[in-house]
Amino acid sequence: MTEIALIGKKIGMTREFYKTGQSVPVTVIKMEKGRIIDLIQEDKRGYKAVQVGFGKIKNSKLSKSMKGYYTKKNTEPKKTLKEFRVDKLDNYKEGNELGLEIFKDVKFVDIRSTTIGKGFAGVMKKYNFAGLRATHGVSVSHRSHGSTGQRQDPGKVFKNKKMAGHMGSKLRTMQNIEIIKSDNENNLLYLKGSIPGSKNTEVLIKKSVKNIKKLTMLEKIAEIERLKKIPDKKKK
Repeated sequence: MTEIALIGKKIGMTREFYKTGQSVPVTVIKMEKGRIIDLIQEDKRGYKAVQVGFGKIKNSKLSKSMKGYYTKKNTEPKKTLKEFRVDKLDNYKEGNELGLEIFKDVKFVDIRSTTIGKGFAGVMKKYNFAGLRATHGVSVSHRSHGSTGQRQDPGKVFKNKKMAGHMGSKLRTMQNIEIIKSDNENNLLYLKGSIPGSKNTEVLIKKSVKNIKKLTMLEKIAEIERLKKIPDKKKK
């Protein structure tokens, strides 16, 4: 079963301090509330799903069919529509809003966002090629990739050959990222470490798919505090 996900915007990075003096780098995400637009029944499509809308959009930017759709649903237009498959539709109702509360007891999340675009890059930057020699007759091609094909047989450049080209701007998923803290008043989510993308990148966040047993930062600190209280004799 797919968990309901939320869309947020990457604001930037900062750090969080703990009472032990530890500093943890965190990425701050400004979360958007999602509105349930439609409940998809199994007899209609063969599966149960919840359609959630995110973000605002002007009416003038909508197609005629989408204008009609939102009018029929009696709701304001949304910039992005996402569909999430669920086991039961009983817990959801059209028009309801979903916010940070869905991550209330969640410790780890999976995120998906677009990496920073680097434009047209050469092979040394893109694939860490060594480049050609800097001496002995090599001229004007020090950073080039060298030969790409063969001779008469097979006489072509194979697909997926590593060559210069567009770098970055790709969808990437990161799993098991710890939620350091959440600020429900300002709709902010603090995630441990860095995540793909530049500032203002759209980020899709959902509950972690994998069942992981690693400790959170607070649990680690609590464990350290507990061990400090145990006398040295007992530790041995």
